[in-house]
Amino acid sequence: MRDGDLSVIELKGIYTAYEGGDKPVIKDLSLSVGQGEFVVIGGPNGAGKTTLLESINGLVRITHGYAMVCGLDVRRSGNDVRKKVGYVIQNFYFDPFTPFTVGQVVMMGRYGRLGFFNRPSEADHRAADKAIRMAGIEDLVSKPIGTLSGGQQQKAMIAHNIAKEPDIMLLDEPFSNLDFRAREYFQGVLKDIVKKGTPVVMVSHAFDGLPDVKVRLVIMSEGRISADMVCNSGDVEGAVRRACVVG
Repeated sequence: MRDGDLSVIELKGIYTAYEGGDKPVIKDLSLSVGQGEFVVIGGPNGAGKTTLLESINGLVRITHGYAMVCGLDVRRSGNDVRKKVGYVIQNFYFDPFTPFTVGQVVMMGRYGRLGFFNRPSEADHRAADKAIRMAGIEDLVSKPIGTLSGGQQQKAMIAHNIAKEPDIMLLDEPFSNLDFRAREYFQGVLKDIVKKGTPVVMVSHAFDGLPDVKVRLVIMSEGRISADMVCNSGDVEGAVRRACVVG
């Protein structure tokens, strides 16, 4: 975390395990993330990268340690944490018969603020419309989301989480279904999010789609952090290779 920043994510010595699992996936991990940081989580398959995002979002059981996110104890207030956190998961697909349009799915990002039984206000509509423009999916608003391609659904879910106006944005392989042009476009979107002070924590194997900002690179191995450094976005791929070789 940079000097002077307020800590939005504060993990100290956490262990996490999935229900029914007899061994921890995350082991004695500590991580502090401040406002406006762009954090890329790298490392080999099975290192615990996705589990770390799930731990931050209160989706996996933290068995030991201290975990505060947005000023809330994750172990006690997981539902409240998730209202404040945007989370784009990897390879999520809607069934072709899903009865919601793209516009409705994006508006669902506002439900944590307005509640399921309240009608969206003008502010909610403005936030959803802005997210749709930022994601560049104005032409998809009225289409059933289940009929779209994987890349289009990915854009809709990114817009859904932007509309949420989260205090933190978590992204798990967000470029996996996007073509080169879309990835270039989302460089600017992510840069805007970070410039507004919202920290972004992203798991990725693709490092050519990173925005032109300072990147904090966190390398994981076997459920632990093996390296933590700051570099330019263009240097991330080489830094990952060097860190993994050394580790």
